[in-house]
Order: sequence, then structure tokens, then C-alpha cells
Amino acid sequence: MNISMLLDMAAEGFGDRVVIGRADDGLTAGRLRELALGGTELVRAADADAIVYLAVNGPALPVALFAAARAGVPLVPVNYRLGDAQLDALLANHPRALGIADPEHGEALRRAGLPVRSPADWLAQAAEHPAGDDPGPTDAPAVLIYTSGTTSAPKGVVLRHHNLVSYVLGTVEFAGADPDEAALVSVPPYHIAAVSNVLTNLYAGRRSLTLEQFTPDGWLGLVREQRITNAMVVPTMLARIMDTDGLDRSVPSLRALAYGGARMPVRVIETALSEWPHVDFVNAYGLTETSSTITVLGPREHRTAVASDDPVVRVRLGSAGLPVPGVELEVRDVSGVVVGPGATGQIWVRGEQVSGEYAGQGSVVDERGFFHTRDQGHVDADGYLHIEGRADDTIIRGAENIAPAEIEDVLLGHPDVLDAVVVGVPDEEWGQRIEAVVVLRDGVTVDADALRAQVRGTLRGSKTPDRITNWRELPRTPTGKLVRRDIVEALTAEGREAVGRQG
Repeated sequence: MNISMLLDMAAEGFGDRVVIGRADDGLTAGRLRELALGGTELVRAADADAIVYLAVNGPALPVALFAAARAGVPLVPVNYRLGDAQLDALLANHPRALGIADPEHGEALRRAGLPVRSPADWLAQAAEHPAGDDPGPTDAPAVLIYTSGTTSAPKGVVLRHHNLVSYVLGTVEFAGADPDEAALVSVPPYHIAAVSNVLTNLYAGRRSLTLEQFTPDGWLGLVREQRITNAMVVPTMLARIMDTDGLDRSVPSLRALAYGGARMPVRVIETALSEWPHVDFVNAYGLTETSSTITVLGPREHRTAVASDDPVVRVRLGSAGLPVPGVELEVRDVSGVVVGPGATGQIWVRGEQVSGEYAGQGSVVDERGFFHTRDQGHVDADGYLHIEGRADDTIIRGAENIAPAEIEDVLLGHPDVLDAVVVGVPDEEWGQRIEAVVVLRDGVTVDADALRAQVRGTLRGSKTPDRITNWRELPRTPTGKLVRRDIVEALTAEGREAVGRQG
């Protein structure tokens, strides 16, 4: 099934319901389909082999997504925050694409020799263009998303129609949303969550809108103004909402809040559960290569964990939950042997929604169809997945493998530590030494030796950071992922004061 069939079902099932944008002037499902049909003809008339989307989130994105699907070409949402050299390198892969770009980003497309339309022009021309009604092919790539490249050069992840449709059908009930439901998505268009939320909210019949520039008060104000019932944030956003003083945090319409994309500090989610007891919280773990979510920690598990005195149950508040329907999960050791509950290893997944395919490289799934996520963690006795970080982030100190995440969790347990990262820095004697960077509450001073003592008292001496540095903020992608390579480079560089981030 082509993803455009999901739009056809929505247009036929609730065509008059507003599904994109604000309640008073958004697009209905029927109008979205009309624009997508017109956009399809624009793609065909241009003989384009892709749509490159280099703009902020908004109504032009779902129109481009479904127009590309019907035309049998992929949508390629590109990170508009990349530098010129990186943009040029990515766009060189798509010499016959049709380009959609904000005015400030259009020059990159022109340098690549691509035709450029603004989002407004794209929508206007799609509205005016004669439209056919071909549902589109079912086996072509639907989306090509370049990974964030926080540890290596970005790779183009290929998601085919059957991957995305499988994810939607396995996780969402058609027309299951009430007519008054509205979802707020606060991630950029080049993140898999932006694409998956377009599909899942549309299929459910839920109106969705986006927040172009996140601020805590802006997010809260839009939730109240548009009576948002469902929202999706990354952990750094929720932390800023909970940690910013003087905010009106009342959100009477909000019913459910999903979070993911990076580790959520337990302190933050505990605060949010206390602040918004009427809200159902969901932790969604997934990757671009898996078409979004593959495990979920649901509302009941959140409330049970935070209320429990049992350490085994309470620790699940920091887990990624259980696999979604249709996804199989294995934890393997470095030799590829599946390990049992409680044992740390590398996380592998299999299922129809799992792509594991890269442009120019093909599929990287193994002979049994499993994809290596490059995350490591363990599954507890009841099947809950606990993420311990990227395999590439493991610190090797002497002969010991150390997961930064467990040290970061201890540091984040201090009431005055808002953010923390632990990395391995090259060391002649040990191979790597452990260094940490923390972000403290404004106006607060915390002795580094006291933090080191806290780690030593919780873990053991070999996992205690050799040094802890205080910065004003940590380098993160817009979706909350730590850019660890920048941190390592800054810590190893001479003249650290020149970095300009230390407190």
C-alpha cells in the first residue's frame, strides 16, 4: 500500500474535518488530498525524481509528502541548519529534484541548480494545477531522511511505503480520534517524528499543527490557545518547561504527552507527572531506520513506576518500555549471541516497519532480517527495554567498558544539575579517561569534588569522572541529541576558555 492510500481513506472517511493547521483556517482532509493531487502533477511536469524540502515545518510538508508518494518519488526533508558545504554535498545527491525552500534557504538549492519554490508558492501552484488520481506505486522509496550525523557523516535512510504503512496500521486506529482532538508537534521536518506524526495523526483523524520555534512560554501558550489534546516533545523541551521559573504551566486541554529522541532525565519526568497529573505520558523509542517508534512506555507504567517503592518497578520510569505490535527485539553480545534478561548488549530489531536501508548502500539487515540499532541496553525480566546509550559512546578505560549513561543518571540525580554528559577523552595511561560536563541551575555553585563523591558513592571508583567541568549549555541537535564529538574536541583542546561555553 502506498502512503497516499492513508490520505484517500481520511478524505473519504472524514473529508470535512480539519486535519492540518489551526482550527479556524487549517486544511481539511479533503482539501489536503486535492492539494496533494495537484502537487503530484507539478512533480511529474518537472520530471523530478525527488522533492527536496528545505523549509520549516508547516502545511507545505504534508502536501509535499503525499504528492511525492503519488508521483512515485521520495520526499527528502533536509536540515536547513547545516552549513553550506554540508548542504551542497547532500543536494549533489539529488540533481533532478524539485525544491521547496524558505527564502533564506533557497540559495542552497539554486547553487545545486534545482528549481525553487517557496512553501507558499508550492501550495498556491498545487491548488491551481490540474490533478489526476493515480494512487502511486507501492514499492518505491517514500522518504529519504539524512541522519543527524552526531558521531559520523550523515547517511540517507530509505523508508519505503510498506515500512511507513506497517508502522501506522500497527499503532493507530483509523478515525479513532475524537473530533476535538488536536496534536502539537515540535520537531523539525527532517526528523522522522515529523513524518510519522503527519501519517498517524491524519489516519486517526486528529488535527495536527507545528511549532516552528520552541520556547517554553510559546509552547504553553499555543497549547492553551489551540486547545491541544496531544503533544510530542523532545526531553530538552520538557526540561525547559519544567525548569523555567515564573511560567503559567496550566494546560487544561492536554490529555497525552509523548516524548523521545534522547534520554529523559528521571527528575524531569517525575516533575512533569506531579505538575500535570491529568496527562498521560508516553515514552517512545525509535530510530529513523525503524520508521519511528519501536518500543513504548505507556501511561499506566509511568504512574505505577513513580508511585512504587519497589526499586525494580521504579527503575522502569527510565526505561523505553515494551515493543510495539509487529516488532521483535533481541539483545546480543559482541559475538552475536542473544543474551538473557538483565545482561547488557547491543539492541537488534526486526519487523515490517524496520527499513535498515541506506541510499547507495542498500539493506544492512542480517540474514534473519534484524537491524542493528547501534544502541546498547538490556531487557529486564518482564521484557522492558532499558537503553544504556550508543555503542559508539562506550568509554574504554583500561580493560573496562563503561556506559556513560549510568554516570550521567547519577549526576542528573543532583537537584542543582540540569544537564550532564559523560565522555571518554584520550589518555596515554588508561586509553581513555572519564570526563563529565554539567549544566547547573542559574546562580548555583556545586563543588566538582562533591559531584565526584556522589558518583563514587553510587557506583564505584573506576566509574568516577576524573574531571567535572561546568558549562552554560551542552551542544545538542534540534531534536535533543548530544553532539558528543564536539564535547570531546572541546575538552581535549588547549585553551578551553576560548570555547566560550564554560561557566
